Amino acid sequence: MSPLSRRTLLRGTATGAAAGLLGTAHSPATANAAPGPVTLAPPPDEIPLTWLEGTTPGVLAAGTTFGVPWPRGTVDRDQTFALSTADGTPVPVQTWATGFWPDGSLKWSAHAIGPGVPAAPRYRLALGTAAIPATAVTVADSRDRVVVDTGAITCVLPRKGAALVRSISRGGTVVARDGELVCLRSDDAADDEEGGGRRDRFTGQVETVTVEQRGPVRAVVRLRGRHRRGTRRWLPFDVRFYFYAGGDGIRVVHSFVFDGDEKKDFIAGLGLRFQVPMRDEPHDRHVRFAGTGDGVLAEAVRGITGLRRDPGAAVRAAQVAGTPTPPPSTWDTRVTSRLQYIPTFGDHTLRQLSADGFQIRKRTRPGHGWIPVDAGTRAGGLAYVGGPGGGLAFGMRNFWQLHPAQLDIRNAATDTAQATIWWWAPDAPPMDLRFYHDGMGQDTYPEQLEGLEITYEDYEPGFGSPYGVARTTELMIWALEATPPAAAFAAMTEAVRVPPLLVAAPQQLHAAGVFGDWTPADRSTPARTEIEDRLDFLFDHHRKEVEQRSWYGFWDYGDIMHSYDPDRHVWRYDVGGYAWDNSELSTDLWLWYHYLRTGRAEAFRFAEAMTRHTGEVDVYHLGRYRDLGTRHGVQHWADSAKQVRISNAGYRRIYYFLTADERVGDLMRDLVDSDRTFLVLDPIRKIRTGPYTPDPHALGVGTGTDWGSMALAWLTEWERGGDPIAREKLLNGARTIAAMPNGFLQGSGLYDLTDGTFAPAAPAVSVGSLGAVFGLVELCSELIGLTGDPALTAAWLQYCRLYNGTAAEQIAETGQSFGSLNLRQAHSRLTAYAAAKLGDTALADRAWREFHTGHAGYPRTMSFRATRVQGPGVLKPVDEAAALSANASAQYGLAAIQCLALVGHRLT
Repeated sequence: MSPLSRRTLLRGTATGAAAGLLGTAHSPATANAAPGPVTLAPPPDEIPLTWLEGTTPGVLAAGTTFGVPWPRGTVDRDQTFALSTADGTPVPVQTWATGFWPDGSLKWSAHAIGPGVPAAPRYRLALGTAAIPATAVTVADSRDRVVVDTGAITCVLPRKGAALVRSISRGGTVVARDGELVCLRSDDAADDEEGGGRRDRFTGQVETVTVEQRGPVRAVVRLRGRHRRGTRRWLPFDVRFYFYAGGDGIRVVHSFVFDGDEKKDFIAGLGLRFQVPMRDEPHDRHVRFAGTGDGVLAEAVRGITGLRRDPGAAVRAAQVAGTPTPPPSTWDTRVTSRLQYIPTFGDHTLRQLSADGFQIRKRTRPGHGWIPVDAGTRAGGLAYVGGPGGGLAFGMRNFWQLHPAQLDIRNAATDTAQATIWWWAPDAPPMDLRFYHDGMGQDTYPEQLEGLEITYEDYEPGFGSPYGVARTTELMIWALEATPPAAAFAAMTEAVRVPPLLVAAPQQLHAAGVFGDWTPADRSTPARTEIEDRLDFLFDHHRKEVEQRSWYGFWDYGDIMHSYDPDRHVWRYDVGGYAWDNSELSTDLWLWYHYLRTGRAEAFRFAEAMTRHTGEVDVYHLGRYRDLGTRHGVQHWADSAKQVRISNAGYRRIYYFLTADERVGDLMRDLVDSDRTFLVLDPIRKIRTGPYTPDPHALGVGTGTDWGSMALAWLTEWERGGDPIAREKLLNGARTIAAMPNGFLQGSGLYDLTDGTFAPAAPAVSVGSLGAVFGLVELCSELIGLTGDPALTAAWLQYCRLYNGTAAEQIAETGQSFGSLNLRQAHSRLTAYAAAKLGDTALADRAWREFHTGHAGYPRTMSFRATRVQGPGVLKPVDEAAALSANASAQYGLAAIQCLALVGHRLT
């Protein structure tokens, strides 16, 4: 293995060159070790918590996990916490640290509560001793299996083989067994009348099992492996099972990576299947499907309602309610003597093949025809099969949004039913990931640059590959003691659809000093109200566009479009680089800061869906482009610009700390050594004039989008107390950029992969409009706040002052004018930062002039409104705001938020 292979570099010895930024007390040798005693300021008395959606949930699903921030230097890293309802009732809680300040004090704590907590609209988190659950979740770990007991159910997870779950039992009775991943592969896309080739069935094979948490409130078990058929192994999967004390539900987070040949390997089905023992009589076997809203379809395997002969009102009422029917000896004998002639419907399917329609159908058994049962628009994504003696509820979050999805029940009339959650429905056409055009003769760089000039698509043969992209799906499973009543089933459906989450208010988050320059929404003056109204309009407009334009689907949900086509009254979904946004200009950050400021549940859920999408689909997790993201395009992987600015850990980090989500934590940790990608792919290969021979000690790396994106991964790793080399690379890079003659204005330098330093350089100036709009602003603000380093501060302030400065000012300091720069409204926040740091009122006023002028954004004179459009060329009426784009909205939003936080006192 090469000495510069993945992870090797980060295990090397730190140089120690960055120690000066934080002083000797935090030298590389001790930076990630447990620090000595520190003097702590008084912590907040308590942190109030409320439910994100604003109402007390009826069901917690498996349980809930949430994150809380603490001000610097106030809480010890090993502090314990007590949770209670607002009236003081103790709530059992499990706590662990997810983030630390540089002095070693606690920055972020994560907390888990189980489904049996007292239902309350508000809770209080304070320093103290946690209440213990009446029955703790326990984990028994042996050589061949892991056994988790929540007190309500027992789950056996084998360490090897085809079964992810050997059994789920309740009260000693097996409710479900042999849970396995199923993949159907087709060798044809079925895109014409001759299509529909052979289907091969692959089964997930577990290769490693890791117990990540052991209770007392929450246990987490992680399984990893690949799908197998014969000698072939492909589609790596990563599945976590979440268990909570006292709970009969299991949360499952499934991720997979596509590593096939998109021209030959067409996925025709992906799902999780369980075998469910059926112990009740066929007329006491029940099927439930969640419909639209709180609607529930209640069916029996053998129906005894609507017959020519009536078994009795009590019998019919019991079957419909899902309770045990009275003994058959009490029925009308004209029914009991003929039960064998009533069909048993063992197979049921709910398929959601689009965002706007689902269908339920059933049949007696294979080899016989299906009959339609019901249909609707958007299914809740939950099903149940079982009876009064127990059964399995199984569902998928974002069921219709991530179409095509499907819920199957098979063989329910036999001794063992099958229950399958399909996140790619086998009733849908196979998944087609092929590139959407043939290249159109763009075989050379000059031709590709010409293509970029007309469609804004950066095409290159072979680069539009989906090899290495991923997707995560969230599932819920309940092992129930009986068929749930309709109201309970509807409450469970809502918990699957919108998992309850406890959150702190914007004021509490802001008081903790996390995530840099922002303040809670404020309408205390007319000028502030004007901006707040515009921010709300922009958020609401893009959120509504998801629905109006149906930006749904397995690979698309969570993203928005880049730019609008006012002639066709559609977003430019089919025009090169103007289609899917893919995080361009930090859309993710805008949405997360909007949530931080407003606390709006809609903002959180919108940003959450984007985080799930952009961190998985828009980023490569395997192969040649691993750790790189793909620039915006018609397909999420289509563009040939593979860059760290898109895989950016800064876009995931807010969600991680608010939820402690392990999958997102993995994705960010994977990016800690994303700098190695410069050995594999030259980002400027199409415009480079000389040869490119990657030297690990002298890589051409930009100080803006490149270094800023990598540094956000290092900053997050440092916060999390992870690999100490990440901290060293972060601080070494900041120190050596600051030491360049023109600091960040140099634009790029020769970067050493082993320690993160930039080589000394001759004076140069290279300033681009994109350099600071992919997280560099947020990074530098937080890093300066953490370190207080004067050289870094000076270098960043110089960049902030001069970007929108005059040519004379630029020449006076650097010897060169920067020319005609774009995105000046976006960079008004840099001017505001310099004004706040320097206490310069003239700069503060300049910042507001730049913001209101709206260059390459939205000027103050612009009317912020949408117009209803209908008629020829419009499939359905839409609210159109043709002058808006995702990029401009994101940068207007971030500029407004940071200007308000930094120089809001100068706003008139």
